[in-house]
Amino acid sequence: MTTVLFVRHGLTALTGPILVGWTPGVHLDERGRRQAAALAVRLRPIPLAAIVSSPLERCLDTAEALAEGRDPAPARHVDDRVGEVHYGAWTGGEIKVLTRDPLWATVQAHPSAVTFPGGEALRETQARAVHAVRDWNARLGPDATYAVVSHADVIKAVLADALGLHLDQFQRIVIGPASLSVVRYTPLRPFVLRVNDLGGDPIDLLETKKRVGRRRKPADPEWAAGDAASTSTEARA
Repeated sequence: MTTVLFVRHGLTALTGPILVGWTPGVHLDERGRRQAAALAVRLRPIPLAAIVSSPLERCLDTAEALAEGRDPAPARHVDDRVGEVHYGAWTGGEIKVLTRDPLWATVQAHPSAVTFPGGEALRETQARAVHAVRDWNARLGPDATYAVVSHADVIKAVLADALGLHLDQFQRIVIGPASLSVVRYTPLRPFVLRVNDLGGDPIDLLETKKRVGRRRKPADPEWAAGDAASTSTEARA
């Protein structure tokens, strides 16, 4: 059973007001670096076979923090398939302006029908990300535990698939900055062990995988400053 730790990148200076998308050069700010370092400490007891990251700098920064000090060092990989949604003409837009676009309502209510102008369809995002995860599961093997460092909508789309939800339901899932979500993939079905975990001890991930059906009650989310959790884009910066 392959266990995948999905990690959203930490906060950046633009998290909240701007839909950064694939804009280059956006690194974690001081808050984000603290978040990534704290998550790295929490996950230190969990051996990682690999860390697979989106190519965008905010994810690479987070992946670097997760890898730091690990012995043995996990293999590091960059995979465009877990990169941010290609928002096209929306890239770099202010969230408060984008909410007035008629497409915004469709993003909220019927995301499977959305193709961003000059960008990609959300169903394409889900397909590439889920394919990437299944591909890495096969490459790393059934006993591997590895991390995927990605973005809110991408992680939400993968979790919707794991939960057996239609993509139109993925807006019901919340993924905060530097949060941890965990899926254990078995030959029959995925088991979702964590969603948007922002605190607590992950030591149960070391316990026997025969106890798939049991999990601890997750800690109540504590939203980091600047995270516009109520927006459809989860303050994706």
